[in-house]
Amino acid sequence: MAFTIVLVSVSCTGPIVGSILVESAGGAFVKPMVGMLGFSLAFAIPFALFAIFPSWLNGLPKSGGWLNSVKVVLGFLELAFGLKFLSVADQTYHWGLLDREIYIGLWVVIFFLMGLYLLGKLKFSHDSDMPYLKVPRLLFAIATFAFVSYLIPGLFGAPLKALAGYMPPMSTHDFNLMDKGNDGHSIEYFAGVKPKYEDKLHIAHVKTGYFDYEQGMEVARQTGRPVFVDFTGHGCVNCREMEAVVWSDKRVSAMLNEDYIVISLYVDDKTIELPENEHFYKKGSSRMVTNLAKKNSWIQECYFNANAQPQYALLDNEGNLLQPTRTYDKDKEAYISFLKKGLAEYKLRMEPKLVVK
Repeated sequence: MAFTIVLVSVSCTGPIVGSILVESAGGAFVKPMVGMLGFSLAFAIPFALFAIFPSWLNGLPKSGGWLNSVKVVLGFLELAFGLKFLSVADQTYHWGLLDREIYIGLWVVIFFLMGLYLLGKLKFSHDSDMPYLKVPRLLFAIATFAFVSYLIPGLFGAPLKALAGYMPPMSTHDFNLMDKGNDGHSIEYFAGVKPKYEDKLHIAHVKTGYFDYEQGMEVARQTGRPVFVDFTGHGCVNCREMEAVVWSDKRVSAMLNEDYIVISLYVDDKTIELPENEHFYKKGSSRMVTNLAKKNSWIQECYFNANAQPQYALLDNEGNLLQPTRTYDKDKEAYISFLKKGLAEYKLRMEPKLVVK
């Protein structure tokens, strides 16, 4: 059980604990202490309570046929969420096994079978006889089939915003009836500069973005635009939710496409290697950074003292912050205000240079 908990939870808790450790190394005391205390309490409280009040153990329900049903239902859920973790590996290594429609199709089958099991139409060897269907079980079955009904339009390109963080990106969806494409127009690159790594990395709701920090900054200087830096990852659930809920807003996507140069820095890719002339040693380390993800992680840690995603930074053409960085927050109006304030600050900083010219 402990081994399973580690495998399942490390992808979610790692970035949070990592940020706490970075702050601790920087001299902070109270915030890291409170953060680690929260993690320890979450695991310790149940064991401590049962140790203090052992009589509570006698009040727990006894095992039986109902417990086997619980285990089977949890088994279906484990299969579904197991696909999520396989999908993350598929994206980070670019295997191309679990495209979005295949992933959704597997979820439809899994939850449909789970619904049949809840109705008693599907039985396993250790299940007890079920002479009649109880109301709670019926309600769970209804909820399961309702969820399957919600999933089915996703096979044809529906965004499924409520599950955005758990689905592969829309760029992997081959059979998309709702995709309008680029309306027959060819892609136009800013300053004629083709983004590096665009064959493997993608940005939601942005027509042209960059995946290399130096290249994006150079394009921003050539075009006279401010920079929007997006620290993200293939396995970042909150990143996908922000893209589906906030970036999909027409006002946000319009500002990102028309006013900013977007640089999306993936911190968990496993296959993209840097050219040999871009290899470098991190300060205070003897290990050479040779891949793009490690470089992007170093940029976030070094420049912004963080390693949790998503993180959004607005920069001028010299790499200076225009506004304090933002993290996970689905408040659309606040996000639009963040972009507008950054743009206004950029114009104020650039105005003296324009006058001199």
